[in-house]
Amino acid sequence: QVQLVESGGGLVQAGGTLRLSCAASGTIVRIDDMNWYRQAPGKQRELVAGSTNDGSTNYADSVKGRFTINRDNAKNTVYLQMNSLKPEDTAVYYCYAAIWSSWYTVKDYYWGQGTQVTVSS
Repeated sequence: QVQLVESGGGLVQAGGTLRLSCAASGTIVRIDDMNWYRQAPGKQRELVAGSTNDGSTNYADSVKGRFTINRDNAKNTVYLQMNSLKPEDTAVYYCYAAIWSSWYTVKDYYWGQGTQVTVSS
């Protein structure tokens, strides 16, 4: 059984910083994509930042230059460094990962439980 556990959310003033972490645990052979999504009240869940196993990254236009995704493959952990936060960044942030638990089955996709980020003006 694989789990994704997020941490690091909270309340911060506009212009502040937060760092989110997401650690995968369980039977893991390999992790492909590890991404961060967010969902604000009344809005659809959207991709914030993505990372591949070989180090490629991509970002939503709204966070480029402010957020940085990086991962520690040895620890099965992905981070999201969020700088210059804005009130519109307020949302529940979710970690997502594509994980192989065995080379003899297809990979599965997992979501974390979500962590609240609130940016006050």
